[in-house]
Amino acid sequence: MLPVRSGRVVVYRPLHPAAPGARVPPAPPTRDRQPRVPARPPPASPCPAAAMVFQCQRDSWARQPDDRGLIGDVPVLRVTRRGAEAVHFVQAALEPGAEVLLSLDWERRFDHMQQHSGQHLITAIADQMFGFKTTSWELGHQRSVIELDTPSMTAEQIGALERSANEKIRERIPVTVRELAANDPDVETVRSRGLPDDHVGPVRVVDIEGIDSNMCCGTHVSNLSDLQVIKLLGTEKGRKNKTNLVFLAGNRVLKSLEQSHSTEKALTSLLKNGPGEHVEAVKRLQSSVKLLQKNNLNLLRDIAVLIARDFKSKPVPSQLFVLHRKEGDSEFMNIIANEIGTEETLLFLTVGDDKEAGLFLLAGPVEAVENLGPRVAELLGGKGAGKRGRFQGKATKMSQRGQVEALLQEFTSHGSPEA
Repeated sequence: MLPVRSGRVVVYRPLHPAAPGARVPPAPPTRDRQPRVPARPPPASPCPAAAMVFQCQRDSWARQPDDRGLIGDVPVLRVTRRGAEAVHFVQAALEPGAEVLLSLDWERRFDHMQQHSGQHLITAIADQMFGFKTTSWELGHQRSVIELDTPSMTAEQIGALERSANEKIRERIPVTVRELAANDPDVETVRSRGLPDDHVGPVRVVDIEGIDSNMCCGTHVSNLSDLQVIKLLGTEKGRKNKTNLVFLAGNRVLKSLEQSHSTEKALTSLLKNGPGEHVEAVKRLQSSVKLLQKNNLNLLRDIAVLIARDFKSKPVPSQLFVLHRKEGDSEFMNIIANEIGTEETLLFLTVGDDKEAGLFLLAGPVEAVENLGPRVAELLGGKGAGKRGRFQGKATKMSQRGQVEALLQEFTSHGSPEA
């Protein structure tokens, strides 16, 4: 945060119990670009016109208060425009008439300047090179998206667009701001989605020399070289017959590169090979994991069969069979039930954590299972369903297995459970 100047709070009115607001005079405040510029119906341009001009719009480099910062020591949550005023939403009430120091989150402002000017540049070149019109764009927290009026873009088109944008950046082309009267003939020559109904004052036009002229109220760099670099990350499917072009500009490219490099170093250490071999190493690991999982399932099936045969080998098999195993799945439990048979034996099988979540199966005579299944699920804090002598489901309280076993013991001993 950078302290910039003092101001005086002139009006305060609570806007919501959880988010009171304060108004400050319209001269010192600023208005930054809103993250989403929708296009329903699709506008002629992705940027709204300036309804009036704040100081930050005349000079984006002036570190005036924006939509994030401090008024005194109170954080500014948001800034919106109401007519010719900038309305600041703050966390706590401000004293009317008090002198305050205004501070700006400059890192955030400059990031928005880079992304917004980058969007203007990409939009203009996409139109000039391929005739792809921009219908909307979104300034995200980590990446930005431009919606283009085309059903698709080829990899060659994306590469050519990125190269052209970075060539313009290296040419150090100026970005300037003009303020025109609403009836100035030049207003009709720039890209625009029209003026808002409450427009007052001059119309603001952002020019990228020789490339683009656009009516816009956002904050921008003063030269394309301030963008540093643009990286197009590819496309995603958009709305009907639209394509979303994902991009990074400026410091976001550097942060992305830093993150990718850190990930690459970590993978190099874990995989014990160079970056160029990472993909093949991961593929080999995936194949090994799939083979191990297959072998593990086969072993579980064998164990299930052995458990069932051991039970059946007893001279006098019990009427109730109870088993819990940490490793296993529904197939494991059903194999046991199939091998033992459920005509005369009631089976209560569980797999998963000893005390928390897991799976359960109650199998046995049809009438007994229909009677006991819902009660078992209730005791285990879970839900289940069943048919033809089997009731199975998910449990959240495996620690209650003892109560279920007592219920089943009572049933097998007396033919009906205790109330």
